[in-house]
Amino acid sequence: MQQTPASQTPSTRILVGVSTKMYLGYRDSLDWLERLRHEVDTRPALAAGRVVPFVIPSFPVLPAAAALLADSPLLLGAQNCGWADGPWTGEVAPSMLAELGVRLVEIGHAERRKHFGEDDAMVALKVRAADDAGLTPLLCVGEHDGGQPVAAAADFVYRQIESAVDGDWDLAGRLTVAYEPVWAIGAAEPAAATYVSDVVREFRGRLAAAGLQDLPVIYGGSAKPGLLPTLEGVSGLFLGRFAHDPANFGTVLDEALLLA
Repeated sequence: MQQTPASQTPSTRILVGVSTKMYLGYRDSLDWLERLRHEVDTRPALAAGRVVPFVIPSFPVLPAAAALLADSPLLLGAQNCGWADGPWTGEVAPSMLAELGVRLVEIGHAERRKHFGEDDAMVALKVRAADDAGLTPLLCVGEHDGGQPVAAAADFVYRQIESAVDGDWDLAGRLTVAYEPVWAIGAAEPAAATYVSDVVREFRGRLAAAGLQDLPVIYGGSAKPGLLPTLEGVSGLFLGRFAHDPANFGTVLDEALLLA
């Protein structure tokens, strides 16, 4: 599959998003969201929809965030979800997230797989439940070890995607994939742009057999300003701590708008 520059990504839109994880308290989260919305509101070109910003705060913030982001291009996401309504103490049902105005939900992040024991079977249950609730599953995938061959990393990611949809490629077509090499999460620098581009190109080629070569794939893992223009075949960035300064989020939006 031929590589394409970020201005010609296989998907038709460039996505730029950020998760707060658990770094911000409630009041700080709302202050940060107001400043993030200002970054979006001062860029009217976002209304065209070629660049789609999204934000994923912690669960308690979601109702206030939905009100604060009303009439904004910023899409609201959630950091996790349960796999069903019912007797699941401490979980949050995808149906409730949808009621709150959530549009996408992060599923299968490496931290949840490692620290909370979420295996492929649980990820698949959550992906199906989120889709049934009308949410877009933001499926996190990525190999554990750096330095391995591109083909091995791409094969691992492809198998994660296949498992997450239990082989249902129609369902896979409704995903957004966040490619986050586990070894790059929290690192000082993101994975090398050539490596990311090569891995994405490789597993897109494998997805082509199911007609999914244009699936939205965004990169995460210490992503920051300056990275997006160097990537090929990638549909955007999933930012972390670097976007806790809203100005950095704005800088990446500007980079995406130039590419779009």
